[in-house]
Amino acid sequence: MLLALDVGNSHTVFGIFQGDELREQWRVATESRRTADEWAVVLQGLLSGSDLLGHRDIDGIAMCCTVPNVQHEMRVMFRRHFREVPAVIVEPGVKTGVPIRMDNPKEVGSDRIVNALAAVQLYGGPCVVVDFGTATTFDAVSRRGEYVGGAIAPGIDISVEALSRRGAQLHMVEIFRPRSIIAKNTTEALRSGIVYGFAGQVDGIVDRMAQELTDNVDEVTVVATGGLAPTVIDECETVDVHEPSLTLVGLRMVFERNVG
Repeated sequence: MLLALDVGNSHTVFGIFQGDELREQWRVATESRRTADEWAVVLQGLLSGSDLLGHRDIDGIAMCCTVPNVQHEMRVMFRRHFREVPAVIVEPGVKTGVPIRMDNPKEVGSDRIVNALAAVQLYGGPCVVVDFGTATTFDAVSRRGEYVGGAIAPGIDISVEALSRRGAQLHMVEIFRPRSIIAKNTTEALRSGIVYGFAGQVDGIVDRMAQELTDNVDEVTVVATGGLAPTVIDECETVDVHEPSLTLVGLRMVFERNVG
């Protein structure tokens, strides 16, 4: 069994693969102050609650991480609690098979490279990956599977939180599709602005990226992923496929390239 860890700024997703099949998946808050032993307790608690496996059934680990403090503690956890298990942490020097055409390849988040790998392997290039997380990221992949660049915008949760903090008569709301884009109250006005505003942002950026990637924009596949994707993708005209576990799938591919 392969344990895949996608450590983001807000949430950490654990996945268990049996061969190519994702059999289990859990999502917890990313707490940068957790120690290696505390992360081990969290993980072992999740594993013990699974009917599929136990701690000793893990025979491989793959991780991408955007939080340096957490990455350090995860390394310690792997050495201390999974010392016999081969672990691959996606960072410079690890084989991904994705050429990075950036001014400084080392500054590209490892999760974005993993997403690019999974997207081009599953759907071919050219493609654009839209990841709805703490930030909304847009990653462009060429026909040859090269990571050629992207864009970063504030995420949905960040925007909602900023509105509630800076607007005296505004408040936090649960985000889902409102009854109408022309809202009849403040709560639905917030929902309308967030849902349709982000959908318009996604379509606008994706359209421009597609035009730069190829002369035939119809051949560009747009893949949506990330925990907040279901909030807006039904209103996006450019999204072709929703792949919730794209990063975990990419981690499995990276592990196979480096360990076999």
